[in-house]
Amino acid sequence: MIKRPVITNSIQTALERSRAVALIGPRQCGKTTLARQFVPPDSLNYFDLEDPVSLARLVEPMTALRELRGLVVIDEIQRAPTLFPVLRVLLDRQPLPSKFLILGSTSPELIKRSSETLAGRIETITLGGFMLAEVGTPALAQHWLRGGFPLSFLAQSEPDSLAWRKNFVQTFLERDLPQLGVRIPATTLLRFWTMLAHNHGQIWNAAEFARALGIGETTVRRYLDLMEGVFMVRQLQPWHANVTKRQVKSPKIYLRDSGLLHHLLGIRSPVELQTHPKVGASWEGYAIEEIFKSIAPDEAYFWATHNGAELDLILLTHGKKFGVECKRVDAPRLTSSMRTALDDLQLDQIAVIYPGDRRYPISERITAVPLEAISDAQTLFSG
Repeated sequence: MIKRPVITNSIQTALERSRAVALIGPRQCGKTTLARQFVPPDSLNYFDLEDPVSLARLVEPMTALRELRGLVVIDEIQRAPTLFPVLRVLLDRQPLPSKFLILGSTSPELIKRSSETLAGRIETITLGGFMLAEVGTPALAQHWLRGGFPLSFLAQSEPDSLAWRKNFVQTFLERDLPQLGVRIPATTLLRFWTMLAHNHGQIWNAAEFARALGIGETTVRRYLDLMEGVFMVRQLQPWHANVTKRQVKSPKIYLRDSGLLHHLLGIRSPVELQTHPKVGASWEGYAIEEIFKSIAPDEAYFWATHNGAELDLILLTHGKKFGVECKRVDAPRLTSSMRTALDDLQLDQIAVIYPGDRRYPISERITAVPLEAISDAQTLFSG
């Protein structure tokens, strides 16, 4: 089993300071495995809401949960939204006999209900698949190709990994989304998801998607928000700076897992990835997700003007504003966009992430940084 010390420590710290912790993220990303490090699955304090036995125990939830002591885990809580009011009552007890670690695979419903009923009582942690720091730099090529979902990354062979991802997509569309109340046909969402893959790293154009699918722009925006809410897509919003240049105001779209992106693009091997027209966009999205997993910035945006100046990321963290550019080149060099962004956006520094192994200065306040060196904001933007 691959250890995940950073996220494990984050959960432990959150449990020490908060009455409840919500661990949210896509299905099959490892939430259950982490939770079982805190409470064993055969414990009376462990509830899996996809297990009929756990569901039966929670027919009378107040009776079932009131007498428990210590840490209580409730997995897949979005399947029982009526538990939130019960949890509010239990978390308001003084002294507090038990804390709760709740796991969920969808953000909109979980966050909405927890913010309504557990405000001030719950801390939320978002989990993705394995990050590069967890699997090790020697596995970078495999991690990029297969993505971070544990069963995809750890598969015995490339065909096995591809088969898992194909089955994941099918199950996700035909079973998981309908269980969340989504009534959109699976074939329609698969077509939409595939279109998103072919537009990975590009500016969102609702009109283009609406024409291709034969539906309204409002509907395709709803599809996009749905896919973001179940952690399949990232909408990176534009930065609106007070500058004279006309700026792009639509979000950029990225598929969050590179393995699923490659499956939807029909990429089956390292050779096919290296020769595919979307290889640059794929690496950019992969690097951006690694940055989000490692840094967890307070705010993040991209920047682009209609004159062609652009910057992949603007990160607000530790009271400073940093820029990030992702370049799949052997030796990044200074560009006019970097100079423009540094001055117009008043950035403290710009880090140019690339697939090399040496850190070096490109210009004053602009540094080339290997992807493998990213661990936190301090190391990314130091020197």
